[in-house]
Amino acid sequence: MNGKNHKNGNFSSTIGFIIACVGSAVGLGNIWMFPYRLGEYGGAAFLIPYLLFVFLFGWVGLSAEFAIGRRAGTGTVGAYRYCFASRGKEKAGKVLGWFPLLGSLGIAIGYSIVLGWVLRTLFGAVWGTLFEADPAAFFAEAAGAFGSVPWHLLIVAGVTVILVTGVTKGIEKASKVMMPLFFVLFVVVAVRVAFLPGASEGYEFLFVPKWEKLLQADTWVMAMGQAFFSLSITGSGMIVYGAYLGEDADIPKASVRTAVFDTLAALLSGLAIMPAVFAFGIDAGSGPSLIFVTLPEVFRQMPGGRLIAVFFFISVIFAGVTSLINMFEAVIESWQTQFGASRKKAALLCGGITFLAGLFLEKESSAGAWLDMVSIGIVPAGAVLGAVSVYYVLGYPKIREELEKGHGKKLNRAFGIAAKYVYVPVTVLVLVLGFLYGGIG
Repeated sequence: MNGKNHKNGNFSSTIGFIIACVGSAVGLGNIWMFPYRLGEYGGAAFLIPYLLFVFLFGWVGLSAEFAIGRRAGTGTVGAYRYCFASRGKEKAGKVLGWFPLLGSLGIAIGYSIVLGWVLRTLFGAVWGTLFEADPAAFFAEAAGAFGSVPWHLLIVAGVTVILVTGVTKGIEKASKVMMPLFFVLFVVVAVRVAFLPGASEGYEFLFVPKWEKLLQADTWVMAMGQAFFSLSITGSGMIVYGAYLGEDADIPKASVRTAVFDTLAALLSGLAIMPAVFAFGIDAGSGPSLIFVTLPEVFRQMPGGRLIAVFFFISVIFAGVTSLINMFEAVIESWQTQFGASRKKAALLCGGITFLAGLFLEKESSAGAWLDMVSIGIVPAGAVLGAVSVYYVLGYPKIREELEKGHGKKLNRAFGIAAKYVYVPVTVLVLVLGFLYGGIG
């Protein structure tokens, strides 16, 4: 790829960039929330509003964040400063840019705790201790106060080490290994559970359309929230990946491809999880209990379940770590750029703050409350700030220039209309409805 080079390096190819972005987008929400919501809110009928919102958020939402990162040549804080400088308000932009960055750090703190639980559960599957005890008791111990300190530390340390090496050596290489393996391992799990007696009920739950659900507002609200959070539109993380993108890359095309692969990952999660849950007649609830209590119970009863459990939890680790890498990178790059810190110092500081803050939030209720606070308030507000900053403060004509680089043709007039008059209001709606519903992502 050619174009301006960031001091941290650039993605070596558009494919590497897309894989890294898919890694950021594919996370725990795809695994523990999407399958349940798909079945609960209409099965195949739910896919209609979900795919509409995924296309909107991917097409004009991801494109905005990638484009402003590339145009500004820097990550979160620098990108907002660039937007507001066009209106003579550079200082205001720099101040506002720290808010969405706070969202990235806040989510990273909570995410690293949950991934510590996943890593502990993975080793429980490897050693067999997960199946010797009641899975609910195993999880209660892991998710107690200071219940997973070494596992939590391993997750944070591993991500920090990956990021110390930089973009090309760290993010891109890690994503190129983890994301293909995520898909391969989940396919293996999905194929295995397809042969379980009673699996057909799971497919019915997922894909038999309940058309009447489309007449219910909750279906559209949950589809919107699932699509929004699934694509990691935070007004922060995807901006920094855009800063590492060459000028010959086709941003709108890459954005849509990222959305497509993220959706495939979500559907694959459903195919791997719900048929197994229904085959053993276990409640198909959503949230952490699905991964840490329900599925281990399923694996315990399944022939060859121990090996399938190992495959499954490795996949979850890969999905989570690639997302965590993006959250860390957004913070690290801004600290490098704004404070002149070396990459090593910025990465170690980010890792240290994430671990120490999370250490006192390891209890499930504390981690849940923390993640709710960040995901309901800070992250959607950051996304609103990002959307307004790009499409109104900087202005659509300027960002369109950036979007057309590498695209090979002029953007369709519908893009600008969708961006300014549909996408921006919808991000505001996500923020408002998140408070009204107590969370929609």
